[in-house]
Amino acid sequence: MKLKLDEPFASLWAGQDAFVAVEQLQGEVYRELEARRTLRTEVAGRGYFVKIHRGVGWAEIFKNWLTAKAPVLGAEQELLAIERLQQHKIATMTAVGFGMRGNNPAQQHSFIITEELAPTISLEDYSLNWRSQPPEPALKRALIARVAQMVGAMHRAGVNHRDCYICHFLLHTDQPISAESFRLSVIDLHRAQTRDKTPKRWRNKDLAALYFSALDIGLTQRDKLRFLREYFQRPLVDILHDEAELLAWLESKAAKLYARKERYGDAL
Repeated sequence: MKLKLDEPFASLWAGQDAFVAVEQLQGEVYRELEARRTLRTEVAGRGYFVKIHRGVGWAEIFKNWLTAKAPVLGAEQELLAIERLQQHKIATMTAVGFGMRGNNPAQQHSFIITEELAPTISLEDYSLNWRSQPPEPALKRALIARVAQMVGAMHRAGVNHRDCYICHFLLHTDQPISAESFRLSVIDLHRAQTRDKTPKRWRNKDLAALYFSALDIGLTQRDKLRFLREYFQRPLVDILHDEAELLAWLESKAAKLYARKERYGDAL
């Protein structure tokens, strides 16, 4: 068993079984599945997000293996990603509670509690009307550069997100947002994988997802080149030559994802 509780949960659950206590937390439920529950709760006037994993079962694990997908077995996956990003100074969530018990990966019970990042707005919502109401050019350039730097640093740190969409980048709104001053954090790392080095396959999947999620915000060719320069941290002429195959694949993959979105909408 592993258990780590910071305040306020260390005091709140003193003398209790934390695995029972976390199941009793009340709040706004964001996702309710047999194997996983996500909710927002408040303690002493502060907001926290809680993700509870109850074991996916061997059938689900085998199904993922047969389709070459990596199953999400518990909350430790997100904790490891958060810790790795923090080690590399990449802005993300702060975990204040974590627990895991059970040796059987199919029946493991685990949870993670993170501080709510508020007030914030997702990049998806912030850029919703950019096609009809373009932002200040300097701010747009600064945001693109920051996202590219964060994703590049994340991949170089050995973390791939697996849900790398612009909705999972939060702009902090406690102060006015400007090209010279803004804070951006990456969230929702429950599917993230952490290794010594990010495989190109998973790096490319993150980049395709990110590009797909930004197709409707009015990106120009210059915007795309700016992203590439900041992500790869190399001269553009070298990137366009050395990564030509990747760039062609990204265009194709993003177009396929977008076509699926048009057909199936939110089912994607």
